[in-house]
Amino acid sequence: MTGVGDGIHSLRERWARQAGRVPTIVPFVGYGGDGWIRVLGRVVLRKPEPATGDRFQSVRGWRSFTSVPVRDAEITVTAGMASGMVSADRGGVIDARVEVDLRPGWSSVQLSVAGGGTVELRVFVVDESATFGVVSDIDDTVMVTALPRPFLAAWNTFVLNEHARTPVAGMAVLYERLTTAHPESPVVYLSTGAWNVVPTLTRFLSRNLYPRGALLLTDWGPTKEHWFRSGPEHKRISLERLAAEFPGIRWLLIGDDGQHDVSIYGDFARRYPEHVRAIAIRQLTPGEAVLAGGRTSSPDEEDTADWVYAPDGAGLSSQLRDLGVL
Repeated sequence: MTGVGDGIHSLRERWARQAGRVPTIVPFVGYGGDGWIRVLGRVVLRKPEPATGDRFQSVRGWRSFTSVPVRDAEITVTAGMASGMVSADRGGVIDARVEVDLRPGWSSVQLSVAGGGTVELRVFVVDESATFGVVSDIDDTVMVTALPRPFLAAWNTFVLNEHARTPVAGMAVLYERLTTAHPESPVVYLSTGAWNVVPTLTRFLSRNLYPRGALLLTDWGPTKEHWFRSGPEHKRISLERLAAEFPGIRWLLIGDDGQHDVSIYGDFARRYPEHVRAIAIRQLTPGEAVLAGGRTSSPDEEDTADWVYAPDGAGLSSQLRDLGVL
């Protein structure tokens, strides 16, 4: 099935280059640990006229989706005096681990591509002493979607921009309290959305005062076995990777009861109890639950994690304070 997608990508890329488009890197927020960083971004073809990052970031979701990716592009990563090469995948997505020593906290890394310019990538390097981190879902957890699930991905990608999205009440305040109580903690937004919408989601999070963090999304493209990738599997694999990358961190997992978060988080807690501090589930309103296709069941009694439930950030904050998380 990947052959069909590869053929379409190649044709669109050839047409775009003939029209004078040049490779442009869209940097995402990265993260890292002692001696390494995870570089995230996307390479697309666009008009060569000078443009700031803000201008590119202002592109609506549907334009981001229709941007022509540069498959297998070679990217130069420069951090301080060190540099190395990484490659984008068939969809132009950059997702590579680079061995480099950076101080804990926020750092800047330079990314460049032949025929294009150089951009700055922000990465959060986790201190070795950190013992706490936050993993958060996005749809119906930090922002209200109020759409039937079958139409959600298409609407978010092709139509909506960040101005039309509504934040979940109290969640930004909860996240600010968490990062204030644990300033060394990484924040990771884990979603089943496509990489194409990272700029839109980044603007939404920033505009509504959510803490900066890496966004781990996925690719809509086909695999060798299926036309579309599995969102739940993407979340499971990402959680397992975070556990392996940061063995000393116990995560607060935040999601909602309208998708697969309860089952995914519960399964992760059973298999990796040493990596889970608590699980916080935002309860959907009756109307949101109908659009989401119902609510998920409660976790099994044998789960070892602490679970808290509330319809908003204020309720979750109160219960997390009782658990000693805040």
